[in-house]
Amino acid sequence: MGVEHPSKKASIRDSRRTRDNILKAALKEFADKGLAGARVDLVAEQAGINKRMLYYYFGGKDDLYRAVLEKVYSEMRDAEAALDLQGLTPMKAIERIVEFKFDYPLKHPYLIKLLAGENMLKAVNLKRLKSLQSENQKIIDRLEGLLLAGQADGSIRDGIDPLHLYVTISAVSYFYFSNTPSLSVTFGRDLKARSELADRRAHAIDVIARFLATG
Repeated sequence: MGVEHPSKKASIRDSRRTRDNILKAALKEFADKGLAGARVDLVAEQAGINKRMLYYYFGGKDDLYRAVLEKVYSEMRDAEAALDLQGLTPMKAIERIVEFKFDYPLKHPYLIKLLAGENMLKAVNLKRLKSLQSENQKIIDRLEGLLLAGQADGSIRDGIDPLHLYVTISAVSYFYFSNTPSLSVTFGRDLKARSELADRRAHAIDVIARFLATG
């Protein structure tokens, strides 16, 4: 069996680094300006490459945008799958998922803007990412297992659809972050303040727990 030449390994590393730099720059550009407003030449400039090299790696602007979407969704699903729920009761495990769904947009602020833009496009680009469909189903299957376990031990009521539960868990955080500027102005409170975020996080957990509880 032959040994891979060091120069080839270096070339592979450089290629991956270049691709990662392009995606990082593109993520910011698409999140800030949307697909229509984003400029490929600015992405290339921020990535430290020429536009021809960007086209070499990703084809056109639409292909680059879909690559960004795939990266964002894949990273989020990987992080969900990596949640350690071992040793937790079904209710506590679901509460942990609620915490994760609240914390994730805080750590990845581009997410809300990117999803808002894709929803305005009626998710036409997301539909083309067939590889994500099985990944997206995993969190629903995990929730279904927790619901069944909670129903079996009497802590969670019957008749809850795991998909709708996931939508609700996402919504109690998504709406807060997507509307923080307008809500802060409307009610005269800085909803980005640490104390407000802590209160909202606790509120989100409480809302879901009370919805699930049997008594």
